[in-house]
Amino acid sequence: MESLSWRCSALLLACAGLPASAARLLIFGEQHDQPDQQRQVAAEVQALAGRGQLAAVVLEMAEQPLRTSALPRDASESAVRDALKWKGWPWEPYAAVVMNAVRAGVPVLGGNLPRANLRTAMADAALDDRVDEDTRAVLTDAVRSGHCDLLPASQQPGMVRIQIARDQAMARVAADAVRAAPPDGTVLLLAGAQHASRDRGVPLHLARIDATLPVRVVMFGEASSSLVADERRPALVAPQDDHCEALRKQLATPPAASAASR
Repeated sequence: MESLSWRCSALLLACAGLPASAARLLIFGEQHDQPDQQRQVAAEVQALAGRGQLAAVVLEMAEQPLRTSALPRDASESAVRDALKWKGWPWEPYAAVVMNAVRAGVPVLGGNLPRANLRTAMADAALDDRVDEDTRAVLTDAVRSGHCDLLPASQQPGMVRIQIARDQAMARVAADAVRAAPPDGTVLLLAGAQHASRDRGVPLHLARIDATLPVRVVMFGEASSSLVADERRPALVAPQDDHCEALRKQLATPPAASAASR
């Protein structure tokens, strides 16, 4: 198991000497079905807020331009969920991340591309040029794997465009939050590990917005995948059901005949 202290990727020597507390933007890449990872991010939110450093929290789990800025510190969880129009994501794993920020008077910002824009993004061929050919191939492999190798080839380019559009959206919200933050403030972005990876996700688009922005990417577990981070933190692994197997069974099962019961 890796040390709890941070370590820079050998591919990212430029990050040497930049601890998490010095980053203007601290990006956490998580696995959505691993509760210990969300617990650690919630603890980081609380620690940064306790030191007066936390300027904002940006979430993949909420859409832009939704935010909690108008809510008081003692807002109920229900009011917070309403402000972020929380849907499509389980609340409980992320409740502490969100509420630790709200209780500290720190705004939580939706960073994801609005659902209403997904169809437009899927058809926008200009998004293909936002990454190079090699990166697009990496994203295509990730999309294919993420859909259990069941996504038709004809749909893969559109899904890659959605991934790029989402990364661009989160990069813009995060960069704007850093610009609005005090000089010693830190913005924390929480997103899935694919979105956080330096070689394909939000950091790639942030570099085009502001190449001088001090960014640190933190992920969890051993560096056994192709995802690129500045720091790896150990985390408990919660066993999960094979969702691909469940999906294959679902697709292989014909719809139940219901005419006879009508």
